[in-house]
Amino acid sequence: MIIGGGHNGLTCAAYLARAGMKVVVLERRDVLGGATVTEEIYPGFKFSVASYVVSLLRPEIIRELELVRHGLQVLPVDGTLTPTGNEVGDYLWRVDDHAVTVREIRRHSKADAEAYEEYALLMAEMARFVRPLLGAQPDWRDLARRFAALPEPQQTTLIQLLTMSSADFVSQWFENEPLRATLSASGIIGTFLSPRTPGSAYVLLHHYMGEVDGEYRAWGLPVGGTGAISAAIAAAAREAGAELRTSAPVARIETRNGRATGVVLESGEEISARLVVSNADVRTTLGKLLEPGTLSAEDSAAVWRYRFRGSSGKVNMALSGLPTFSCLPAGTTDHFRGMVSISPSIDYLERAYDDAVDGRFSRAPYIDMGFPSVIDPSVAPPGQHVMACFVQYAPYELAEGTWDDQREAFGDTVVATIAQYAPDLPSLILHRQVLTPLDIERIFGLTEGNIFQGELLLEQLFNGRPVPGAGYATPVRDLWLCGSSTHPGGAISGAPGHNAAVEILRARRGGAAA
Repeated sequence: MIIGGGHNGLTCAAYLARAGMKVVVLERRDVLGGATVTEEIYPGFKFSVASYVVSLLRPEIIRELELVRHGLQVLPVDGTLTPTGNEVGDYLWRVDDHAVTVREIRRHSKADAEAYEEYALLMAEMARFVRPLLGAQPDWRDLARRFAALPEPQQTTLIQLLTMSSADFVSQWFENEPLRATLSASGIIGTFLSPRTPGSAYVLLHHYMGEVDGEYRAWGLPVGGTGAISAAIAAAAREAGAELRTSAPVARIETRNGRATGVVLESGEEISARLVVSNADVRTTLGKLLEPGTLSAEDSAAVWRYRFRGSSGKVNMALSGLPTFSCLPAGTTDHFRGMVSISPSIDYLERAYDDAVDGRFSRAPYIDMGFPSVIDPSVAPPGQHVMACFVQYAPYELAEGTWDDQREAFGDTVVATIAQYAPDLPSLILHRQVLTPLDIERIFGLTEGNIFQGELLLEQLFNGRPVPGAGYATPVRDLWLCGSSTHPGGAISGAPGHNAAVEILRARRGGAAA
């Protein structure tokens, strides 16, 4: 039995069912997918409501579950535009064509253009070191052996990535401020860290490891929205024999003599199982769904020490047309096939963080926005568009007022910030959905609104995720975790679900019904 029909829960279900186990998935919402979901929140417009791009989805999952046969099609996202002002030419535009990007960087700094080659090669080497670790729960001894085999310059770089701030790390190579800011912004996504906080450099690497159709460091949009990923995995699970139930919220995990024996739904229905796997985070699973006293005091304390600290929000908009960015020559449209990053300087990002530390949403936030309908016209009516805005910082706990009171003010701030660079945006908005960290927690069950089911901090990585030495198994026999609070963490990867299934099958050797 699997609690939660997010993409990791569905992945785990598919692998267990393929191995001959009887699997039932219980999803509390009326739609499968968790945060990887497509919903029509305004007539004719399909939104990837929470997760909105894909890059880290494991190639072996796509291949082994035959997700393409089940309807998955991913289209490439081409590059990132960083506006820096309102005069034509005030921008940095990096695209997937490496040579074009180098020429663009040279427009700002000849030294940075030369350094970009070295930086790209080095990050590729670091990604090649870490990427194999995504496919299983690593042991610190394995990490030490792999680390010892690295050439000394790469050892130094890996230590830097694990300990330095993203701003300091990228500043070793580059002098152009928009380039440094846009690169270091990848180190703050989903964390309550500033670009100058030590440890944020690893988050940058986490986002550097993706690939789409074998293309390294690529990002993509699934046709039909990110819900198409969940739909394809769900189809694979059903084909293998899994039963997928929606509108089935779990109230409690039942235990007897130190082992999980089933669940009780909020409806009162009791369901017995020989194995319970939870796609919910570690705190929800072990701290809320278990009866108090089930865990030892030591284990319980470890669970409640695990850090979430949501720091981001999402604003989805239906538009009557595409906005015009003042920094671009008239008629320019290629940037709509990529992302637009409001990250003009590291100081800008730092000020946004300072607001959050003071307990308020950023008055000038970091925004990573895209226009999925340009790449995939199926998600909006002809001539109209969907716009997705990932926003940071938005602290889960506000110093004054509540998120229910501040929600629309937060949305207004996001629109006003973008309008500084695209003045016609407000006139194009047909509908706006604003998701605060509290909304993300309420709707998707992500504790404190953290999009990664817990921060990607050094002490919460690899064998320390979710707690040292725990991995996918829990202190309760026959109760397992398969969500993003386990290794390797968040994003649409499917890796936690896959890895948990591998560990379960290894432990049970093809055991009985789940």
